Amino acid sequence: MSPDALYEGPITMTRKGFGFFSVGEDTEDLLIPNEWTGHALSGDIVKVAPAGSYQDPSGRMPPRAAGKVVEIISRARETFVGTLIEEDGLILLKPDYKKMYVPIVIGPSSELGATGETPVGYKVLVRLVSWDADKEYPLGTIETVIGKAGVHETEMRALALGQGFSSDFPPGVIADAKQLEKNGAAMLAAEVTARIARNPHADFREVSTCTIDPVDAKDFDDALSVRTLDNGTIEVGVHIADVSFFVKPGTALDKEAVERATSVYLVDRTIPMLPEILSTDLCSLKPDEDRLAVSAVFTLDSEANVLETWFGETVIHSGKRFTYENAQEVLDAGKGVMHEELSLLLALSKHIRARRAAKGAIEFDTAEVKVDLDETGKPIAIRLKERKATNLLIEDFMLLANEAVAKHLSKLTDNGGSHFYSLYRIHDAPDADRIENLANLLRIMGYHLKISGNGAVTGAELNKLLEAVKGKPEEYLVKMATLRSMSKAVYATRNIGHFGLAFDFYTHFTSPIRRYPDLIIHRLVKSHAGGDPITAAEMQEFDTLALHASEREVGASDAERDSIKMKQVEFLSDKVGQEFDAVISGVTERGLYVEEKTTHADGMIRIKDVGDDYFEYDEKHYRLVGRRTKKTYQLGDPIRVKLSAARIAEKELDFVPAP
Repeated sequence: MSPDALYEGPITMTRKGFGFFSVGEDTEDLLIPNEWTGHALSGDIVKVAPAGSYQDPSGRMPPRAAGKVVEIISRARETFVGTLIEEDGLILLKPDYKKMYVPIVIGPSSELGATGETPVGYKVLVRLVSWDADKEYPLGTIETVIGKAGVHETEMRALALGQGFSSDFPPGVIADAKQLEKNGAAMLAAEVTARIARNPHADFREVSTCTIDPVDAKDFDDALSVRTLDNGTIEVGVHIADVSFFVKPGTALDKEAVERATSVYLVDRTIPMLPEILSTDLCSLKPDEDRLAVSAVFTLDSEANVLETWFGETVIHSGKRFTYENAQEVLDAGKGVMHEELSLLLALSKHIRARRAAKGAIEFDTAEVKVDLDETGKPIAIRLKERKATNLLIEDFMLLANEAVAKHLSKLTDNGGSHFYSLYRIHDAPDADRIENLANLLRIMGYHLKISGNGAVTGAELNKLLEAVKGKPEEYLVKMATLRSMSKAVYATRNIGHFGLAFDFYTHFTSPIRRYPDLIIHRLVKSHAGGDPITAAEMQEFDTLALHASEREVGASDAERDSIKMKQVEFLSDKVGQEFDAVISGVTERGLYVEEKTTHADGMIRIKDVGDDYFEYDEKHYRLVGRRTKKTYQLGDPIRVKLSAARIAEKELDFVPAP
């Protein structure tokens, strides 16, 4: 690293106002002290100059290489959601975004108060206007008043708007949606007739077909058909809603879908990528109605080996809308609607899953947290969703289709070699340092993870680990620690395969109602069916789309996770003073992170509250050790805790060890 060099890239900021900047894989990140950040915010693209060695004034950290922000090239975000407060004669925004480490000045309370535009105690969306170099705080202007802080509706909207998602569509999209409400049914009927006329083999309306979805689902992306052919082979159709028929490139609908890139699923609502006329009506594969689909149709033997595959436009007619629960009831009872079809699909899916496992696909089998709300939005129960055989059945066939489509499209490109151009879902092998840290943690907990000398690990070894912890108290913790060690799956135009699934080729094809990359893939299946290569112009566009879709996916995931966290804290807020069983999920010099076992809500025991001793952080062994008593608190240990505080707005819980 040259002391005269300037480096450009994203900065990562902490809640305390200092940052880190990466200058390369083999070099330690530069520390950016508070006074040298240049008012950069997390994710901003900045230019950084090396600035020698920095010594923490507290002396708690050893000296390390430092940098100084010399220019902010672009802001990662320009809008912030938070609560308006009044302080020292100023109206300020207290941002919900924890890495926005200072308040935003809206203006003097005397001026703003006279206009009635300063609802202190309300959640608002604020746009950053300026941040002068000599000013401690930035200036902002209110764009949207969301509602009174602490109210369920306000908080849910705030979570979505904070990540850039809104339930409201712009006027152009509303106009397109109204046209579809008027003409969509006729368009669909005409295309059904035309599609079958073009290709009679595209008509699957007489084949046994069903959808299997969560009980509260309204948008049905996928359906399965199954029949035994005359020669004894089995035909399974994975039929996906043909959104591309209604959403054409360049339209207002398409531009908004590009911007949103994904639907968002909060605890009480869905913020759709597409208007409801499409997501829950015209495109949705509703039962007892003719629907357009783009399909991957497989001819299989009795052990689910793929003999033939066909891709194309189809017409389907779902005979049954199952929930995961009532489909499972049919299987368990051994009778009922479509029992034979479901049993055959389940038998085939088990073979598909077994082969994937044999290749080294990682099977986390992690349950999701489900929050039950009353009519006012108040949480009344929190539990883990049970993954049933029917969940796995659907997952297996969707993965089969996604892999097959990725392979299919790769063969239609003009790039050749190992890096075919298309739009892929890629998952890199985990970082060696993270795997080393995971192995060290597991060693402390009594488990051995076999890794190579360069820190590499195989999916098979990770599966051995996950199998070893099944049914044990530390199972959930080990799964979470292993998940955190994994790389993030993203969209990309160059293929590197998918480590977690052990696929050489993988894409997203099965959910175009809620994910824009899937819509792109549908268009590619159609446009490249004749073998046309992807053009250079398309590739440039796809590169941008891949990056944007990956970023929006993270934002949606953060909003979804925050909505669950908020309701977990709210659920426990009237239980302050009560005791709970928990497990130590993290150990830092600041204290212990614990996860309550029933709700899976996490919180913190601050080091000053750990016990009647001076506790020191043993980084090597992920534990706190009492200087006098030698009492230890170690990662993965069960612990009885008492809830000492629940701050709903901050989505934070504080615990202390139970007496």
